[in-house]
Amino acid sequence: MSSKKTVLIVDDTPANVSLLNGVLKDRYQVKIATNGEKALKLAKADPPPDLILLDIMMPGMDGYEVCERLKADSATVDIPVMFLTAKVTVEDETRGLAIGAVDYITKPISPPIVLERVKNHLTLKEARDVLQYQNHILEDKVQDRTKKMGELQDVAMEAMGALAESRDPETGNHIRRTQWYVKLLAEKLSDHPRFKDDLSPEKITLLFKSAPLHDIGKVGVPDAILLKPGKLTDEEFEIMKLHTVYGRDALAAAEKKLSEPSGFLTIAKEIAYSHQEKWDGSGYPEGLSGDDIPMSARLMAIADVYDALISRRVYKPPFSHEKSIGIMREGRGSHFDPDMLDAFLEISEECRKIAETYADSEEDVQANTNKL
Repeated sequence: MSSKKTVLIVDDTPANVSLLNGVLKDRYQVKIATNGEKALKLAKADPPPDLILLDIMMPGMDGYEVCERLKADSATVDIPVMFLTAKVTVEDETRGLAIGAVDYITKPISPPIVLERVKNHLTLKEARDVLQYQNHILEDKVQDRTKKMGELQDVAMEAMGALAESRDPETGNHIRRTQWYVKLLAEKLSDHPRFKDDLSPEKITLLFKSAPLHDIGKVGVPDAILLKPGKLTDEEFEIMKLHTVYGRDALAAAEKKLSEPSGFLTIAKEIAYSHQEKWDGSGYPEGLSGDDIPMSARLMAIADVYDALISRRVYKPPFSHEKSIGIMREGRGSHFDPDMLDAFLEISEECRKIAETYADSEEDVQANTNKL
């Protein structure tokens, strides 16, 4: 295969074609088209020409139209076009350059000028091609690095959540299950009039990534309280409630180390701090009510309570799915956002399947399916 660059000459005058071919043939591979239709076909051939020398005044499709079609087609848009024409007015030159030509040479031509300009534009095209190739490689590397950073973030967040849950060995896959409940519920609500404007696919992804950190503050609660099998005293419960503050403050401290705010950590802080709030204002740490409770925290509250009900804890056996749903239904409008709970009830069977998929033991699967 020839290593020479290919130049396509488009001209309907045999004398012009012969002259240009004689000037170029020793240095370049030359192709010839005597009309616009043939020029467009040769331009899309494989391999395409590296440069096109285009006459303007041709019968049928003139050079301007040929150039416009070349620049409108993604397969030929990057081929440089040089007009070679007897049209010499400033208006003609302006029009030719405006529609995408890289140069405009008037006839009669000067062979040395044509050779030099062809060489220069081929050099520029080669440089652009190399740069474009390098940009593609860079984009691929950036995408790969971004994917790996995202995976690393997911693993890190899950590890941090697992660190908190490890303080309570009976919670097992709690963070995995609640993460999927939150995602499923958010997707269900994404068409709801109250929530659709705030539950974009990007926001749902952030919620999914943030959910594992909801109990990160547990690392600050003493074992004697966190693992106590019986009911906590009032004083002990006040200490337990501080896990929401510990979680928010730890995430806020991490956020300060960033050069710019993080939507991910903003949601994680909301969830960690406010997921124990209740719709009627009887929750903690601030006693917020209604829509004053961040949406992310209201989603997490439903996921967290459902999983606590169906799971074994030091203070209770696991409840069946049906019993857990019944208890949650009683909390509609008091513990839970009523619209969110209604949506959760509609997807409760899907949540049951998630619970079974990520069950801590076969015994828990049986408990979840028990009708009692």
